[in-house]
Amino acid sequence: MTFQRKVTWTVVAAMLAGLLWLMAAYQLFHNPPHATPQRTDAIVVLGGMSSERLPEGLALREQLDIPDLVVVTTGLPANAGSDQFCEAHDGDAHLDCFRPDPLNTRGEAAHLRDLAAERGWKSVTVVTSDYHLLRAGTLMKQCIAADVHMVGTKPQLSPAGWLWRFVVETGGLFDVWLRPEC
Repeated sequence: MTFQRKVTWTVVAAMLAGLLWLMAAYQLFHNPPHATPQRTDAIVVLGGMSSERLPEGLALREQLDIPDLVVVTTGLPANAGSDQFCEAHDGDAHLDCFRPDPLNTRGEAAHLRDLAAERGWKSVTVVTSDYHLLRAGTLMKQCIAADVHMVGTKPQLSPAGWLWRFVVETGGLFDVWLRPEC
């Protein structure tokens, strides 16, 4: 086989692999399956993208009559709505706001594991963006003894934004699979 032919086959194989990854990423992160929300012991709104996640969490709380609400604070611009909500409702007996340590999904899952055990929760509904459902759901189910129900929200991202989320979530999913502990 000539050098030129090897290069051609390598390029074709790389393009096919990239196309297969893009198709898989679209299904896993842009178009994930959605479960029907059901009543649980608590609603948890994960950090980031609070403009889409917090309204969904509050609507589910009211719709399903779930008293306990957990909201992640981060101090970052994409989470300003949740941070402000926690400041405005400080002292609400049914509201838990916390900043995870470390400031990532693994930190959120570890804190929620402890909170669920302390409160005796048998089930929780976790609200996050569609692109984050698989990775966050996998991690939450690895860490939390309660039943975890994931609810996704539809982010408004550009094609470049979606491509970036596909890359980030693919890497994060491998991390969760390779390091399954909290």
